[in-house]
Amino acid sequence: MKILAVCAMGIGTSVILKINAEQAIQRLGIGADVEVADIGTARGAAASADIVLTSAAIAEEIGDVGIPVLVIDNFVDEDEIRDKLAGEIGI
Repeated sequence: MKILAVCAMGIGTSVILKINAEQAIQRLGIGADVEVADIGTARGAAASADIVLTSAAIAEEIGDVGIPVLVIDNFVDEDEIRDKLAGEIGI
């Protein structure tokens, strides 16, 4: 599974989201790679991903990318990330 963590510039908050998503994935016991992207490349990068994690504002901007876009309210809340991922993949 490939997960895409998206923020406006692809270097700040997306890295924080990536780190916390990796910890959430480990707790869920699933195999997944998390990559970061900026909003400008998110649509193209989503073509090779299974799930996008991002904020509500960015989710609106990237629109429908053909895969689930999970809105994360607090990028440092590993429990929120874990719960939303678990709900999406049916764990």
